[in-house]
Order: sequence, then C-alpha cells, then structure tokens
Amino acid sequence: MTRVEPHPNDDSTERVLLTASEITDMLAHAREQSTKHYLAIGLMARGGVRRAEVLNIAPADIVESPSGPRVRVRDGKGGKDRETPIPAELESTVAAYAHMSDHLTGPNDTTPLLTCSKRTIGRWVDRVGDAMYEDTHDDGWLSLSPHDLRRSWGTLLAVDEAVDPGLVMMFGGWENWETFREHYLGSYTETQI
Repeated sequence: MTRVEPHPNDDSTERVLLTASEITDMLAHAREQSTKHYLAIGLMARGGVRRAEVLNIAPADIVESPSGPRVRVRDGKGGKDRETPIPAELESTVAAYAHMSDHLTGPNDTTPLLTCSKRTIGRWVDRVGDAMYEDTHDDGWLSLSPHDLRRSWGTLLAVDEAVDPGLVMMFGGWENWETFREHYLGSYTETQI
C-alpha cells in the first residue's frame, strides 16, 4: 500500500492513498464483482466523483469534450455542476451497461445508472478492499473508504500526472485551496515538490 496515515479528525480511522497501479488492480477486482461495482468505484477512483454524486450519474451525463470523455456531475456538493475527465474504458462500460440494463434505455437516458444507496456503495468498496487484502496481505486495504478513492484521484492528477492544481480543484469541485492542499495534496514527498 502506498500510504496509510491517521485521519486528522478521527483517531479511529486511517486515510489511504493509492497509486495508479493499485487503482487498476482494485478496479479489476471490482469488475469481477459486477459491472455495478466497477461503475461506482471507477467513477470515484477515475473521475473523482463523490459517493453521493455517483447515485445521480446517468448515461446522458457521460459527454465528449475536445480532450476526451467526461462525466457531468449535476447538482454536486454545494449544489454545483462540474465536468471531470474519465478514461475511455469507463465511458465505454457506461455505454454498454446503459444498453444492457433493465432500467435504462441507452446512452441518452437521464435515469441514474445505479439504483442503490450510499451505504451499498460503501459495502462495495469494503468488498473490493477485502479482495485486495486477500491478494496482497496488506492491512491498508482493510481501511479503504469511498473517500480514499477520490483523494487518490485528486493526488494522482496533481502529483503524478502534473495537472495544474487549479484544474484539479475545478474538476473535483473544490474551492478552498488550503483544504485541497491539506487533505488532497498533503501526501507530497520532498522529491515531488
């Protein structure tokens, strides 16, 4: 596990920061569970979508931009809309799921992809963390939370992919630099600065 650290506001939990390869491995386990698991976890880990926001994403919210596919988050935290890049593989999985699902009519459907609760998504993340623990015997996977996926996404974009932090903040819907720096970029190491 890349990094597990105590949560600054809760002594009983830890924060997990994943590498790109750990996210890839985790998503493979999610896909083995079900397409729903993969979509929920992929939107958080590859698109920075909050757990509550995942429940509102519809096939029609996957849009093309000049720089590639994006997920449109409508009425996100604070009532704000935003668009964030997603990988083409996630886009194609959404499209396939929209055609195959019993409750959706295709890629232009405005019905949410997933009909579940925030608690269910949390259980899916726990299951994938448990599967990764079984593979790696790394205790850090047992502390994995939905928010760790979003935190890892933001840090990977800003640090590993060198995306301007202002853009990452825009994609993720963050307005406060200090909060973003402390909670999402707090994992910079001396060699990354």
